[in-house]
Amino acid sequence: MYDQLLDITLLEKYYYQVRLNTKHRGKILNFEMYYMINLLQILNVLQSRQYRHSPYNVFLIKEPKYRIIMSEIISDKIVNHLISNEILLPVLEPKLIETNVATRKDKGVSKGIYYVKKYINRLKMNHDKIYVLKCDIKKYFYNIDHEILLEKLKRYIPDEEVLDVIANIIDTTNDESCRERIKKNITNEKKYLIRKNVHQLDKKFKELDMIPFYEKGKGIPIGNMSSQIFAIFYLNDLDHFIKEKLKVKYYIRYMDDFILLHWDKEFLKKCLVEIEKEVHKVKLELNKKTRIYSLHEGFNFLGYRFLLRGKRLLMLMNGQTKKRIIKKLNRLRKRKSSHYEAVKASYKGYLMNCQSKGFMHRHKWYDEKD
Repeated sequence: MYDQLLDITLLEKYYYQVRLNTKHRGKILNFEMYYMINLLQILNVLQSRQYRHSPYNVFLIKEPKYRIIMSEIISDKIVNHLISNEILLPVLEPKLIETNVATRKDKGVSKGIYYVKKYINRLKMNHDKIYVLKCDIKKYFYNIDHEILLEKLKRYIPDEEVLDVIANIIDTTNDESCRERIKKNITNEKKYLIRKNVHQLDKKFKELDMIPFYEKGKGIPIGNMSSQIFAIFYLNDLDHFIKEKLKVKYYIRYMDDFILLHWDKEFLKKCLVEIEKEVHKVKLELNKKTRIYSLHEGFNFLGYRFLLRGKRLLMLMNGQTKKRIIKKLNRLRKRKSSHYEAVKASYKGYLMNCQSKGFMHRHKWYDEKD
């Protein structure tokens, strides 16, 4: 497996992918000044089996809520794309269940919505009451156990040299400088909020204090392509357990957020007990938002609210999402930002999926032709 990675044409291929998706144009310009030398240097490091991941650039995202993003240097991004596309995806993709929909080709939110509608429509044909067990993992990306993840990967990737590169990428969260950079970002943001005398300062501070720090041997880098794959794969055994051992026919997972649909509430209660045991086996916990809902009271999933009115399934806008849309567009409009129309068009696509005509009319989202 490792030897197939040692190909300059592959490095070129994934550099072009990286260049296309990198917003920081300065990084790209610096890399392209010595383009072929840089690619040959990556190849030489891989050939000599001496690849080691560089420290991340860590920065804070403020919308829709505070969160940390970790950015790689260009050479590390190329290696990450190389490992992800040539090893991880081909090997792991066939092991995943169909309704594990996050960040996969031909999947995503739209596919998740398709399954929700399909399953509810099937259930309501024969049952007046439908229940949803909605589960959410507590701080998922920060709590994925390195040792357990590598043991799971070893089942399907027999090449020790490939595993060594993967382990090096995973273990970057153990770096003390990573924790220091996260801490520095939080401190700087607090100083900025005090200086600007921001409204609801206590609330902002509380949000910042809730940003977790990586513990040794825990967590995967937020922002890597490989991390997205690790996150959809880490709970793969749980997916198969729910489908094959618990015999749950209607199950959908989007990353760390998953639902089970059934007509029998007691059955879902039993499923919850078993799921908690399985989650603990991989050193994770379900968070407090985990509970069983009646579909007549509704539940939130994939950024929407699903609700049955009689036999009619409604797909509504999440209340928090509505506030976030109005806030962001108002801010862009006041700044006369060039991104305003593009952002508005993106949100319009989201709104067209659900019952939102009243909201769109009130905020004049319809063109005259609409």
